[in-house]
Amino acid sequence: MKVFLVIIFALLLFCPSANAVEFKIGGVYTAWAQSQQAFNFDKEAYAHYYVVQMLRFKFQGIANENLRFVTRLDIAQGWWGVDNVLKSKIRTDQAGGSALFDFKGTNFLIHIDQAYIDFKIPKTPFGFRVGRMWYGLGNKIMIDNNYDGIQMDIAGVIGEMLTFGWARVSEGVDGLSDDREVPPDQRGFTDGRDADLLSLDIYEKFGDLAVHAYGFYYTDRSIADSNAYIPDHLQYFKSRFSAQISNLYAFGLSGTWNIGALSLNAEFDYLIGEDKINNPKIGNKQLVDLNNGDLSGYNLYLKGNYAVSDKVAVGAVFGLGSGDDDVTSGKGNVNKLRTSGFFYITEIWEDSIMPDEEGITPQGLGAPNVRGYRELENTTILQVNTTLNLFPKFTTFLSYNYIAATNAIPAWSVSGDDTQVDYTKTATDLGQEIDFRFNYKLMDELALIFRGGYFMPGDAAGYLIRGNTDKSDAAWELKGIIAYKF
Repeated sequence: MKVFLVIIFALLLFCPSANAVEFKIGGVYTAWAQSQQAFNFDKEAYAHYYVVQMLRFKFQGIANENLRFVTRLDIAQGWWGVDNVLKSKIRTDQAGGSALFDFKGTNFLIHIDQAYIDFKIPKTPFGFRVGRMWYGLGNKIMIDNNYDGIQMDIAGVIGEMLTFGWARVSEGVDGLSDDREVPPDQRGFTDGRDADLLSLDIYEKFGDLAVHAYGFYYTDRSIADSNAYIPDHLQYFKSRFSAQISNLYAFGLSGTWNIGALSLNAEFDYLIGEDKINNPKIGNKQLVDLNNGDLSGYNLYLKGNYAVSDKVAVGAVFGLGSGDDDVTSGKGNVNKLRTSGFFYITEIWEDSIMPDEEGITPQGLGAPNVRGYRELENTTILQVNTTLNLFPKFTTFLSYNYIAATNAIPAWSVSGDDTQVDYTKTATDLGQEIDFRFNYKLMDELALIFRGGYFMPGDAAGYLIRGNTDKSDAAWELKGIIAYKF
């Protein structure tokens, strides 16, 4: 890290054009202590306590109103007491906490999330971003990830803003070969062809209504070796019985409407695609869905908030995501391409910052060590909530959530090197959850936060996470956070 800081300082001090460039630095430091209990619904077998921190910088070099570069980096991100330089798998040949994250860059002291140039062509409606940057649509339900690529903005021609993006999601194997058959590397990949993402987002305002209409197309060509980039190459577990995505089309519409004391947010997405890999079995880790090659799915999200007064607001959230009615045959389900877990409804059920570019700590039941659903996959959820600002600088949020599976979830068990699914035992009652969040602004830039939740599992949650209902202890979590934004 010293070398990195010296390089930055030297560039600022000695670069000939430094006096013509305005440099801006912003970011956040966050540390949180966390207690997780019974996340596998067995209070005797799951009681975890840990502290995590992250220092994030956003660094910009602004030449003028039409040209800047942007980079975002995380320094010393990780668990207290976990060596993020040498993973336990390397040190001892035993899988430990840091080995959960495999090849992720967050195993190192400095991790670059984004690095791109942002420029506008003067006297034209065109702007471009080139490099590694964030790609996302709507409320981060379908896409929320950093990719390498190009984004082009066209202002005022179609809507207020039209944004077209291309991302190189995977360059195939490390040898950068585009051949269908190449010698396997240390991870066994043998198809060197690429995966790409094309996206289009049109933004328009109609008075108090702001609307995004968008779509994307994703293709993965590297499937001749019987594995797709998603989910096989992500280096973390997705939820069980996930389809392998070969091609995926998605279309969506989202909007926000603010009128007086009422604010509304809505989104609908429809996805259709292909899983061209004919998996012979599920496997003992429940990695893949067995299907006929056709994929489809949808998401519906509605959120409303009404300010009763300057101190009290009430709200509601409704979410509906498609599911798979048969994980051993028929059509497969798909609700998203890839997300980092920043879509939020609850503290425990679907909240999950994943071990990729954005963070390394397991959060809710969607984390890779538990493998519940994330976002709205096979989920029907209804939340009522209230926000209270009864004291200066102090905010309270409380919510109640009823959660069900859109399609029934079957029991399953591991048999040898495969998984047996039992459709004589199914359920849809995922559970109920009560959440709270207390936020106190010690200073304008410094906040102290205490938050948590209590999840009461139904039979469907047991089938999803354990394969059975032999344990049904309530899962709960407490988290204390200090956050400094600069």
